[in-house]
Parts: sequence; structure tokens; C-alpha cells
Amino acid sequence: MDDLAGFLGRTAPFGSLPEPELRRVAGAAEVVDHPPGAQILDAFAQAGEAVHVVLSGQVEMWTVDDACDRPADETVGRGGVFGQTSVLTGAAVGPRAVALGPVRLVRIPRKAVASAFSSPAGVRLLAHDLFEARSRTGPAPRFRTVDELVVSEPVLGTPGTTVAEAARLMTERRAGYVAVPVGDGRFGLVTDAVLRARVVAEGRPGDTPVTEVMTPVARTVRTGTPTADVLQELTEHRLDLLLVVDADGRLRGAVDPQDFLASPSAAGVVLREQVVRAEGLDDVVSLARRLPLLLGDLVRQRREASETTAVYSTVVDAVMRRVLTLVLAGRPDLDEAEVTWMLLGSNARREPTLGSDIDSAVVFAESVDARRAAAYRGAFAEVADVLRRAGLRVDAHGATPASPAFARTRSQWRAAAEQWLVSPLDDQGMLMASLLLDGRPIQGDPARPVVTEVFAGVRDHPATMKLLVRESLSHRAHLRSVRDVLAGRGGTFDLKAHALRPVVEMARWAALSVRSPELSTRARLAAAAGSMLLPRDQGSTLIEVFEVLQRVRLRQQLAQFDRGEPLSDVVWMRRLTPLDRSLVAQSVREIATVQKRLYNLLQYTSPQEWGRPDHA
Repeated sequence: MDDLAGFLGRTAPFGSLPEPELRRVAGAAEVVDHPPGAQILDAFAQAGEAVHVVLSGQVEMWTVDDACDRPADETVGRGGVFGQTSVLTGAAVGPRAVALGPVRLVRIPRKAVASAFSSPAGVRLLAHDLFEARSRTGPAPRFRTVDELVVSEPVLGTPGTTVAEAARLMTERRAGYVAVPVGDGRFGLVTDAVLRARVVAEGRPGDTPVTEVMTPVARTVRTGTPTADVLQELTEHRLDLLLVVDADGRLRGAVDPQDFLASPSAAGVVLREQVVRAEGLDDVVSLARRLPLLLGDLVRQRREASETTAVYSTVVDAVMRRVLTLVLAGRPDLDEAEVTWMLLGSNARREPTLGSDIDSAVVFAESVDARRAAAYRGAFAEVADVLRRAGLRVDAHGATPASPAFARTRSQWRAAAEQWLVSPLDDQGMLMASLLLDGRPIQGDPARPVVTEVFAGVRDHPATMKLLVRESLSHRAHLRSVRDVLAGRGGTFDLKAHALRPVVEMARWAALSVRSPELSTRARLAAAAGSMLLPRDQGSTLIEVFEVLQRVRLRQQLAQFDRGEPLSDVVWMRRLTPLDRSLVAQSVREIATVQKRLYNLLQYTSPQEWGRPDHA
């Protein structure tokens, strides 16, 4: 058993388990041999009963049903894990596995796997490796939205329900919660944790009304919300569960971290949790070095690019937060409570790729004077150095809190924003406003960034609004100058400068024109679609174009990383597939069409009109 535990301990994801759990799993496992050509598993016919780990030999796998007459989708060797999705979801979702030659496997029965990884911590440890979506063809991936994770009817109580009745109801329904309607489409919430902390620990009697102990207003998500967004909400706020409501406010059920065992959106949770627990900067650096592998796994799951980057960004956020905390902990004269750290740019919008710079800014507490601000900037320079060691890109001459321009008190930021609003040509006002309007706090005060507050009224400054939009249109989607390139006749193309950046810029100002607080490019385009500035059909087109370009960008940068090349948004067009070349060409044409209309619109309309519905 010791040899088996040692092998599993060197194999992802079992190596992340505590030693006692690892030994329990090894004790329940058995070693089995299969001759060449033997069918090891057909989890399309029925749900699997065990997780398999290849000890020696190779196994061919088919990940799409009715495709077994074609070559295998994948071949796994020593250390390869398969069968986990079917085992842990109890669904017949594949794969089919056949021994390519003599094969020796470690077979871990369902009961041992469920026992080892039934806790929330265990779920987080295994979510990445156990739920890669390996399909290359076939039906669309499952579990795109939270609706698909809700499998049970909601568990409802009333304000008169007692804690004893709530506990009994939870036991009968095998649920971890009772929701209590409190009016206006809101719900109070009783969970196992609430009962332990507010009833058992405090010695309350069983006839205590749940209204005295419940969470008064529970967090909710709407049906249709992408699973990546729900996962962010759960992990960032350390929630036991989230209630799911429909558009009319009716409760449809609840989801907790374990439900994400069925969703590849959980892929980054294991790495994120390891980062959160990291005790030293070297540990964080080592873990962050796995980010390219994580992103590669996410890209291969055939999820939407926006979901891929959103999940990836949750881990980048965790790395940033942990590095900041550890650096400041090593400087006793500085206080983390005086700092709100904001991400800017693509990381703030949850759209980062491997080649994205980490742009940041800091909001100081008003108590931070010039001397302490200088001391903090020294710490922020160390943060940047650690992030570079971790393989993340930080431009020393870019947006970094080590520079006084990006580290100010809230009142100083407000004064600067008010000046940019009335005089955008002064003090790099247009550039700074564009950067800060994409700000997202990840540490400290979670309130709406002050620059966003100030610029919410930019429509009331029509000259400034026009100037900002006109400046954004200077980043043109190049079509004519790269027509030959896009036809595959040689040359390079800058995906960001000539295609993605124009979409991001238009989305930012279109969202402001309708007073939308959305941050991601997709959400901004969706919010503004149907307005005079962005007709609905063009908004939908830009959303599709953005997804296409981001997918190409992600794949190209991962290929650069695999080849050991510097990461860049500039791609050799001959390295793109004919399909990708065609998609890029069409995307550039679509963007140019929207830009041309927008430029013409600037000539004869006022910004006050831009947020009105489009009746064309």
C-alpha cells in the first residue's frame, strides 16, 4: 500500500491530498491488468463505478459517443486519470477506454473517491484535474449556466418555522439549507453553518424561530447566469451556497461548491485555494508558475473565451492578493487596511490572456501622508518584482502603484477625476480615465471606484464625451492595410491593436452612454445594444467578434508559450489555420463597419441622445 500511496501522491490530483486521506484512498484501491484491446470502460453505456489511474502502458479514449469507429480522441499513459466525470456525477457521460497494449491500472472505487473528496476543501482540491472537458467534437459542452447545476426543488420555510423544524426539513430533503421568503423577492437563509454557530454554539432551544438566527438577506443569482460568474461569487465571498432565482424572483434552488464538480468552470479553484493558503512568497511564485498550464486546460475545454478568461482571472486575482498580503506582512510599519488595490485593464475586465500586463492602482486611506505613501510605493515595487518572478507581466513604466500617479488617496483620485472630466486633454486625462474606468477592487474597500462615480455623469459633459469617443476611434480596425496578410500571403497581424482594442474602447463608452456599471466587454456591449450609439444588431455582432478574436488570441499565445517564444499579440498569419484567417478577416470588417457608423454619428448627434433607444 505504501508503494501505491507513493505513486498516487506523485500523480495529479491525488498529490494535493493530506497524507491520511491519501493513504485511505490507496487502501481502497486495487491494481488490475488488462490485455491489449480490452475494453476497460464504457461510461457512455452506464455511469462508471471507479476512477482509473494508469500505472503502466497506454489507454486509448473516445470522449464522444457514437464516435468509436474513428481514431481515439486521446491516448493517456502513466499517471493519466480517467473515468472521474462519470463517477462523481453519476452520469453516463463517457469516456470509452480501451487498452492500447498491456495495461496496468490503479482502480479506485466510487465510494473511496466520494469519501475522500466530499468536503468543500476536497472539492476545491480535485475540481481542476478531475473535470477537464476533453471533448474535441460533438455536442456543445454541458453546464454553461447555473440552471444546469440546479437538480433539486428548493427547500422553503416560513418566518414561523422553528430551528428544529428547519433542521428536520434539511435532513428529510438531504439539503444544506432552508430559504425563508422575506418579501420583495428576497430570502433569508438557514444553513448547517448557521445552525452550528447560532443555535448549537449559543445554546438556543429548538423552538427558536428561524428569523432570529438566519442570514437576513441571502445572496442570489439569476437563472441563465454563466457558471463561471457563479463560481466567482461563491469563491470570492466565501459562501456556503447561493440561491438561484428566476427572472420573476421565484426561488428555483441552490448551488454550492460541490455542485461545480460537474462544471469545468471549477478548473481553477484548486490552484486558487492553494494560492490562498500559501505561507510564503516563494510558494506563491511556484504555484503561479502553473497558470499557463491551467489556461491551456481551460482553452481545451471548448468553453467560451469569456468563461475561460473569467475563471483564469480568479486565480490571477488570488495571486495578486496573496503577494500583497505577504509583502505588507513583512513590513510591520505598513497596514494593509490602509490600502485598496484595484486591477485595471484586461485583468479588471476579467479578460486576461497569458500576454496581458498586470495594470494596477491603489487607493490609500486618507490617513496616509506623503511619507507613508512613499514607504508603501517601495512595498508595491516589491509586489511587482514578485509577480514578475511568478511569470506575470508587470510593466515598470506602465500602470503600477509603485508610481505616484497610480497611488493616491480617495480624495486625490476624486479631484483628479473631476479635472479629467472637464479637461481631458490635460495631465493625460483621456488615458487615465480610460484606465481607471476599468478599475476593479480586489483587496480592501469593495465600493465602486471613485473615478467611475465621477465619470458616471460624463454625458452631462458633451464636449468631453465626444472627445473621448473620437479618441477611441483613432484605434482603427485595420482592414485595407492587411488585406493581403489576411488572405494568407505572408506578414503579421496585431490581434489586440488592430481588432480587440477597438471593440474594448467602443464597449466602454457605449456602456457609459447608457449609464451602465458593467465592466466586461461582453456585458458592456449587451447593456448598450439597442441604443442610438450601438444598434442591437451591431452590439450582437461585436459580442460574437470579440469571442472569436479572444479564442484566436488565447490559442496563439499558448502556442507561443509552448514553443518558448516571447508572448505577443502579433501573430504570423501563415501560422493561423485557414479558418482562423477567415474569421480574423471577417471580424476586422465587422469592427470597421461599426466604427464607420459611430464616426458618422459623432458628426450630427449629441451625447445626450446616445443613450436613447435606437429606432432605426
